[in-house]
Amino acid sequence: MAGIKFTDGRKRTAVKRFSINNLLIATLLLFCAALLVRSAPASKLEQVRNSGELRVAVRSGPISHYQGPTGTTGFEYTLLKGFADELGVTLTMKDEAPTELLPRGDTSLFDMASPTVINALTAKEKLSYSTAFMDFSLHVIYNVNQTAPADLKALSGKTVLIVNKASVPAPMQQLQESLPDVHWEVVENVEMTDLLEMVELGHADYAIVDSAIFDIHRYSYPHTQVAFDLNAAQALSWAFAPSRDNSLYDAAQKYLEKIKNNGQLAKASSHFFEQYIEVNTDDALMFSQRFDKRFPRWEDNIKAAATQYNLDWQLVAAVGYQESQWIPNAQSPTGVRGFMMLTPDTARELGVKNLDDPKQSISGGAKYLRYLLDTLPASIQDEDRLYMALAAYNQGIGHLDDARALTRRLKGDANSWQDVSKAFPLLAKQEYYSKATYGYSRGWEPVAYVKKVLNYQKILAFKEDQQKLRIATSSSGDDVNFTTTAQEKSALEKLNQLRLSSASSLSFL
Repeated sequence: MAGIKFTDGRKRTAVKRFSINNLLIATLLLFCAALLVRSAPASKLEQVRNSGELRVAVRSGPISHYQGPTGTTGFEYTLLKGFADELGVTLTMKDEAPTELLPRGDTSLFDMASPTVINALTAKEKLSYSTAFMDFSLHVIYNVNQTAPADLKALSGKTVLIVNKASVPAPMQQLQESLPDVHWEVVENVEMTDLLEMVELGHADYAIVDSAIFDIHRYSYPHTQVAFDLNAAQALSWAFAPSRDNSLYDAAQKYLEKIKNNGQLAKASSHFFEQYIEVNTDDALMFSQRFDKRFPRWEDNIKAAATQYNLDWQLVAAVGYQESQWIPNAQSPTGVRGFMMLTPDTARELGVKNLDDPKQSISGGAKYLRYLLDTLPASIQDEDRLYMALAAYNQGIGHLDDARALTRRLKGDANSWQDVSKAFPLLAKQEYYSKATYGYSRGWEPVAYVKKVLNYQKILAFKEDQQKLRIATSSSGDDVNFTTTAQEKSALEKLNQLRLSSASSLSFL
């Protein structure tokens, strides 16, 4: 063969045939690769995106999700909704406990699960858990009128209440065996908030509640404190079915890492686990400082909106301060934002096109408050009408209706804010919210909200009187210096007394 020589034509023909063969082989390889790609199943993440929804097994409750004033809200809901938005899909939550938490195969009902449905049965499954989005521990709580126990041994001879929930009784058997002198009493069909109340009222010596529930309700039970933790902090994480395909799991990990780094997780935690507290001296002083620095910029807009909707401008200003501290670009993890903290849906109904425009937000907030005042039943009169309109601004008119219905069931006056404000906090208890039309409500919030707004309104009214006093005295002639100083001193003393008493001055509400 080495001695054979081809003519140029034969050489060109051989090269051409070689090129064609290579082209055919390359085409065949591309075709086979395409078939392999088409035949390979879509990843879990691709399946979720293709379906357009993220399906999560979850159980409603104060930590997970519930109906807020403008729809579904809650700490974990905020995180799940953020994850679904990150994936570009709709969040679908199933309030149920399936026999098999995360079924395998094509018949899977859920893409992931909340820790609220991880019970003693499903915990046996070999699930994959995401990075923790929250830690909690079990607190031993006591009434401050009792001696605080230093440790478990100090509970000898005492009754310790626990609720009948899978996450709590797990260590109980070991404790009962190791500490037979402690009376561990399992209470059926109650929530941990009920245990808080029993300890608060002195109906029980001690109880065990999880730290998240205690954080949510701690200001509602001032005589109940934490003695010590029963266990080390445990992680709350999302659960995924075990699989070689970790695409959805990895996406969740990436999302959780993102919101930890950018502060969104901390912001959501602060929003849901820090409550409104009564106006105290420091709060009143801060209000006065912000009145001097921030209020003048928005005074004309507030007064114009109040005039347009026939409202007291001091009331509109007080609501604006409570909502945003008069910050025009304020934003909540739940989606409300702006000067008057309106939701996009409410803003749209009110004709507010730009929530970040403080003028539009102030006008929209005043219009919404006017709407609530006009919408309430005619049977609610005078000051009670204002108080309930403010409560509805905070929690939504649906939850207000639930509170009024509950007030009637408890033989109270549903047209009296004094009675309704006593029933509202009960909507945080399963015994009551399970029968309410709109379900769970952070019912202590509207009660505190009404008090704070009215206190701010009261301070604003006094400031206006003080300003009128200055104008009157400064225009009365040359002999006003001493008189003005004395009157202003008296006025400042009066204001200081108002600040000191503001937390309790409206305690009858």
